[in-house]
Amino acid sequence: MHHFSLWAPRRKSVTVRVDGVEYPMSGPSARGFWTSNVEEAKHGSDYAFLLDDDLTPYPDPRSFWQPKDVHSASRVLDHKKFAWTDEKFRPVPLPSAIIYETHIGTFTEGGTLDSAIERLDYLCELGVTHVQLLPICSFEGSVSWGYDGVAFYAPDESYGGPEAVKRFVNACHGKGLGVILDVVYNHFGPAGNYTQNFGPYFTEKHKTPWGAAINLEEGGSDQVRRYMIDNAIMWLRDYHFDGLRLDAVHELIDRSAMHFLEQMSREIEDLSASLGRCLFLIGESDLNDPRFVTSREANGYGLDAQWSDDFHHSLYTLLVHEPGGYYEDFGKIEHLAIALKQAFLYDGRYSKYRLHDHGREPHKLSYHKFLGYIQNHDQIGNRAKGERVQQIVGTQKARLAAAVVLTAPFIPMLFMGEEWAASTPWQYFADFQEPELRKAVSEGRKNDFAHFGWDKNDVPNPEDPETFQRSKLDWSEVDTDSHHAMYQLYRSLIHLRRKTLALNLGDFSRMHVQFSEEGRWIFTDRGNVRTMMNFAEGETKFAVERGSELLLSTGPAPKQEEGFVLVPPLSVAVYHWPPQPLDQEPPE
Repeated sequence: MHHFSLWAPRRKSVTVRVDGVEYPMSGPSARGFWTSNVEEAKHGSDYAFLLDDDLTPYPDPRSFWQPKDVHSASRVLDHKKFAWTDEKFRPVPLPSAIIYETHIGTFTEGGTLDSAIERLDYLCELGVTHVQLLPICSFEGSVSWGYDGVAFYAPDESYGGPEAVKRFVNACHGKGLGVILDVVYNHFGPAGNYTQNFGPYFTEKHKTPWGAAINLEEGGSDQVRRYMIDNAIMWLRDYHFDGLRLDAVHELIDRSAMHFLEQMSREIEDLSASLGRCLFLIGESDLNDPRFVTSREANGYGLDAQWSDDFHHSLYTLLVHEPGGYYEDFGKIEHLAIALKQAFLYDGRYSKYRLHDHGREPHKLSYHKFLGYIQNHDQIGNRAKGERVQQIVGTQKARLAAAVVLTAPFIPMLFMGEEWAASTPWQYFADFQEPELRKAVSEGRKNDFAHFGWDKNDVPNPEDPETFQRSKLDWSEVDTDSHHAMYQLYRSLIHLRRKTLALNLGDFSRMHVQFSEEGRWIFTDRGNVRTMMNFAEGETKFAVERGSELLLSTGPAPKQEEGFVLVPPLSVAVYHWPPQPLDQEPPE
């Protein structure tokens, strides 16, 4: 027997069709629920809902399994069928994490979760601690970035479906790797979303870049919030993910007394206590608002960390001049120095791009509340050609950027293939079925890039299968000389971060930053470690403490002078000096 429950408050009658047989549902309840117990339904039964006099069978908005596509019948899934072996696994704490962002469809030639398992030993050898999957919920067509998902509860069959997700997470835990899932609660994809047929999932009172906003505060919003929060709980409880990355939380428009994110963080904290596992939430926000990562006790939303785009933009614009779009707010040495010191460059200062004061100073937070990166799916895929950093700035600057990221105080995040300077692009791809939508998506991408001054003719067609194929990693590159050298640098940087206490200090007050705009250099002191960043085209002189030891250099070893070193152009050097000896006896 299986219990069917459906929220459809505006319907007068609902029928569930199970394996071709129709069963009337009871309801609606006071809160709009319809229910039915079907003796014949079991794990693997196909079902769909018929609403009022509409003869079209609709998939379940909470479907765990869409074996054919997002337009077809749902399938009953019993989560208890899978035999987990990760009971004793505990992930590395988030402040200690090295996160590896990956898209399952392009990570391997096979493009499945099972083929990705074959690369886990490689990730362990590299030194990453957490694999972050781009969204895997079901979408229309055969390929997708993941941000056009519509069946939020159902892992897409192209990756292997629900059981493959469990095999992957279980295998990661067996190797000591934590797993993070990227989830999208700010919009549904443009094709295959039937939720509005069931209830008020959207509101026209607020607009987002994708149209009407998700209904988080009007009539029916209690159940819309439950839809999203129950989904988060499912991934963490039933699929054993260790954390979630929440896409574009600034587009979750909510004026309720308890913000949606506050409610979610509270319920995930309760789930963590119940399961005996440390679970976490990471947000992507465009607001530079510290409330997202401030504790609920201090009137924040309680997320555990958030992405730091100010750090990325400040670093990237020192490597290459691209004046268009949001990059016009960046480009000075001072900007990166401030971002290194306090995470947000725009902490209430005026933004030329936005035409208003932007952000707020993040008082009394830890660096461990922020992620730092030079590459991610957005910053690569939302370029006209999808080029990676090395293709844009060259090897020398790419090595410099890697060292800045992995010695910065933030939680480091890498994008798949970055560590060996993969030559393959990562472009936007989709496979929508309706011709007009396919055309609109292609034209929309071209128009979006006009803000950056990029030629529309350089934008590949997202619907062309070759766009997806070009974006797949070429693993044969890893062992070639030039790529292997970059890989060795990343391994060395990760190892250095792991063994060096000073590179993991979270307190803002223990980070000391000096810079020269004219000299194009920055150095930072944390604990007994000095990181020297030379963005100039010539050698730059940096002071060093007596007895200092070179830990790492992205270029040739700096030349030594009395009390100084000459750091080569476009490189980073990291030194440490021995700690002061402790007194043999405590002072009286």
